[in-house]
Amino acid sequence: MVWKKLTEVNQLEEIALASHEKAQLIFKHSTRCSISATALNRFERAWDAMDTPAYYLDLIAYRPISSEIAEKFGIEHQSPQVLVIKDGQCTYSATHWDISVEDIKPELHS
Repeated sequence: MVWKKLTEVNQLEEIALASHEKAQLIFKHSTRCSISATALNRFERAWDAMDTPAYYLDLIAYRPISSEIAEKFGIEHQSPQVLVIKDGQCTYSATHWDISVEDIKPELHS
């Protein structure tokens, strides 16, 4: 899986703008959490939507970005968490064991 690393707050505006053309995905991951590691591993093994821009946020290194995501998109912070951004808004989110590629796919193309 090819991730775009989310390391700057200004990338959120780029994601929001790009989402008017194509759905964008953000995966928020805690490198200190075994549940997050398992969810990320399961996600990466199942992911085959290579045409969808996918951003990876390391919550430990970039916690302020997670807070900004919560404020900008109106989604409570969780970890692990996956979000689909379309038309500048979060249209889908899932956390922990509810993260499922099969559930996300319809959200990317609706």
